[in-house]
Amino acid sequence: MTYTLYGMAGSLYTARARSYMRTHSVPFSEVKAGSEEFVGKVVPQIGRWIIPVIKTPDDAIIQDGAEIIDHLDGAGFSKNPIYPTDPKLLLIAHLFELFGSHGLLRPAMHYRWNFDEVNLPFLRETFRDVLPSGLPKEAEDAAFLHASGRMRKAAEVFGVNPDTYKLVEESYAQFLLLMERHLQEHPFILGGHATIADYGLIGAMYAHLGRDPAPLRLMQISAPNVFRWVERMNMAEVFVDDSMDRSGGDLFESDALPDSLLHIMRFISDDYVPEITAHVDRANSWLEANPEVETGAQTNNKSMKSGLGLAPFEWRGAAINTVVIPYRFYLLQRLQDAFDRQPQEGQTAIRAIFESTGLETLFTLRTNRRMERQDNQEVWGDIQP
Repeated sequence: MTYTLYGMAGSLYTARARSYMRTHSVPFSEVKAGSEEFVGKVVPQIGRWIIPVIKTPDDAIIQDGAEIIDHLDGAGFSKNPIYPTDPKLLLIAHLFELFGSHGLLRPAMHYRWNFDEVNLPFLRETFRDVLPSGLPKEAEDAAFLHASGRMRKAAEVFGVNPDTYKLVEESYAQFLLLMERHLQEHPFILGGHATIADYGLIGAMYAHLGRDPAPLRLMQISAPNVFRWVERMNMAEVFVDDSMDRSGGDLFESDALPDSLLHIMRFISDDYVPEITAHVDRANSWLEANPEVETGAQTNNKSMKSGLGLAPFEWRGAAINTVVIPYRFYLLQRLQDAFDRQPQEGQTAIRAIFESTGLETLFTLRTNRRMERQDNQEVWGDIQP
């Protein structure tokens, strides 16, 4: 009954899946993504090199952190409900899932790749996870330079460049402060136990920002309670602190949300909504210009070789461009689908919370075509009503 997780210690998206597997005591072993087993057997099955991937005890292959967690949750591993039953909390959880997966990419990439004097020796060792075993040192060094060079270029298309370094640091400092104030009083994002909100955030907050030397030091010094949360999100033991959590592990009452949570939601509105809005607009423009795209077409096939391109928007007073990633629309739709399933009365109550924090646009911000996942790939779905 043992699972196999294929990933990388420093991978943001592997960290999300691994956190769930650790905190819910899923029996698993982790195999590095540079292994012959992964490259030779798993990659051909999913059609691309991408992590994380799990192999189930019956040899099924599942790729993507959200799908991995949903599979394991459906298999009965969750010690507590990771999807809140309260509709308001459920929508907030999906908000954090969306933001955590992509809204923290700028600080994650900046603090990894622009502090070489502190980070580089550690990163060289970490990136051995994606290199073939047994390489001579010269070949290993060359492979690291190639892999890290690609990631440095990726940082640029996520909006990290010398003109934005200061803005990225200011934004992350504000986020850390808000998280620190919240986690001083509550062990997890929505109260007494981890939900999909926490698993959305932990990828960036552990793999990059809570593990690489430069941001790890920053977190430990300026936000020690955030660091303690990162620790809790990587341990199977139940965390008990009577001075912090008086709920016995229960989640918040949705009619009495703490101000500290609402402040983080307002931050997400200011910091991330302009970007996801620009990305949806760019995708819709692309879809209008490419009406021949069929339902079920993969987003990385030849007809989309050039991709969706870059989307311009204003962020913290600066004009920036960031690469449009189709997977973001899949996560946005998870939030929207959860909203659409609610009765009218429930939608009204949810909308009131999101309006008060500047997030109401997320319910109507939709691509003209759905983004689906099929055979471990993102594909275009039907036209949205």
